[in-house]
Amino acid sequence: MENQMPESGTKSLRKPLRFWGWGYEDEDLHPDEHAMIETVTKMFVPEGLVEIEPPAVEDFELPASRLPTIPEHLSDIISTTPYDRLVHSYGKSYADMARMLMRQVHNPPDAVAFPKTEDDIQQLFSYAAANNIALIPFGGGTSVCGGVEPDVGDSYRATISVDMENLDRILEIDPVSRRARIQAGIKGPDLERQLKQHGLTLRHYPQSFPFVSLGGMLATRAGGHFATVYTHIEDMVEATRLITPKGIIETRALPGSGAGPSADRMICGSEGTLGIITEATMRLQHRPTWRATASVRFDGFMKGVDAVRQIAQSGLFPSNCRLLDEAEVIINRIADRPCAVLVLGFESADHPQDQKIERAVAIAEEHGGVLQKDGISYNPDHSEKGASEAESWRNAFIRMPYWRNRLTAMGMIADTFETAITWDKFPELYKAVKSTMETALREITQRPFSFSCRFTHVYPDGPAPYFTFYCVGDTTGDLGKALEKWKQLKRISMEVLAEQGATVTHHHAVGRDHRFGYEQQTSPLFRQTLAAGKHFLDPQGILNPGALFDPQDKNVGIRGVLGD
Repeated sequence: MENQMPESGTKSLRKPLRFWGWGYEDEDLHPDEHAMIETVTKMFVPEGLVEIEPPAVEDFELPASRLPTIPEHLSDIISTTPYDRLVHSYGKSYADMARMLMRQVHNPPDAVAFPKTEDDIQQLFSYAAANNIALIPFGGGTSVCGGVEPDVGDSYRATISVDMENLDRILEIDPVSRRARIQAGIKGPDLERQLKQHGLTLRHYPQSFPFVSLGGMLATRAGGHFATVYTHIEDMVEATRLITPKGIIETRALPGSGAGPSADRMICGSEGTLGIITEATMRLQHRPTWRATASVRFDGFMKGVDAVRQIAQSGLFPSNCRLLDEAEVIINRIADRPCAVLVLGFESADHPQDQKIERAVAIAEEHGGVLQKDGISYNPDHSEKGASEAESWRNAFIRMPYWRNRLTAMGMIADTFETAITWDKFPELYKAVKSTMETALREITQRPFSFSCRFTHVYPDGPAPYFTFYCVGDTTGDLGKALEKWKQLKRISMEVLAEQGATVTHHHAVGRDHRFGYEQQTSPLFRQTLAAGKHFLDPQGILNPGALFDPQDKNVGIRGVLGD
């Protein structure tokens, strides 16, 4: 007989999150941002849109928790409040927000655990394995690919979201070697605030920086601040500590090693399927004091592409090398006429960046680029804001997730997808993606739309293009229709990337939503090898089933919003 679980109160200590969308509960758009959104949406739908009111916790009738009796030693860390269950039901993709606004949460976790120690985690493993309960590791909850959604099919008795917020300390700092041993639940701002006291920084700033955890970034191989060299979080990893149902995998903190396959590389990107990351020793940097920024315009995007390729292969290694195509420039109101814009930045804690940025600008000019009127901004003492176009784009980039809260409620679809490919194949990829997606947007929405591209990261052998689209989902307040259109567009985007030989994701992870593309991209034998390793470490298949692959002997399948 099932036990009726009494509701247990929240164990979270964090500031309350907006459970249905982006940000903290008490954050809102500025009046000028509201006005801009209304102006832009009228360009798409002059007659206006029906806006849905944000939901309250009381709007949801969640199913009763299916957990069997919780052992006393776990009761202090487990919550079954509706708020906690809602916060941990979805990530922050368009589909996640749309379903929340529709008041549709079909697979909430039965409970949320807030472990305080590694022993708590191991006790959770034992409880879950004994009772056939799936555990979904949860860092900052910013997944845009179904990575934290507890949709695990009918093979499990219940689900528990495992929120790592309490393991949030810096345990050791080594200023000589510039490294620190850090617990995985620490959030980006807290980490940087503590490192700043020592003149150090991790210098890894994804768009989701205010909310992400270190463990979440590691588990998803997150991309960050640097456009070159230190593009992914694993480039900054010296050692990791992973708690698995079979025991602990801990690697030795070394600057480098050739001793067989890297355990750290296996752990980074494992998306909570092999174990839960509790600590990592991270390589740090001194905080930069010398900066130089500039923006360069090009008459055409491909001229900018050629310039960026040469810069990427020059050995200059800029910290910022964002190339925006004509549509991206117009959307963000960066220029008063159609053009492509290259945003360049260099920084150092040791020496001026004058020669580097001057050479990068010279390369751009050799390819037809025109340095903007602000020229090069040399900013060693932080007294200047930097190049105006760079600042304009950066502000829009940081605020976009907040704008999307309201855009989604208004029936607009605002979404992105990103990839990476070699330079020789990029022109054909860009042409194919642009043609395919613009045709799909036109046919599926029957309304005006916007589709744009920018480079977020660049390598000597290829760029990481990041595509953004805005379109009308539904004008009448029927987000169900909008969500169906999004599903079609999402599948088409993955199909065209697979056809062109590009990666299904450069830095947004796989989760459940990208499994189709991941399976197109990877060798079946490799996935079987990884699944065999999971079966050894997690024989009951309790850890994040359905993300990346299915556990052995469990038929989860590609679920989440795309697998309905």
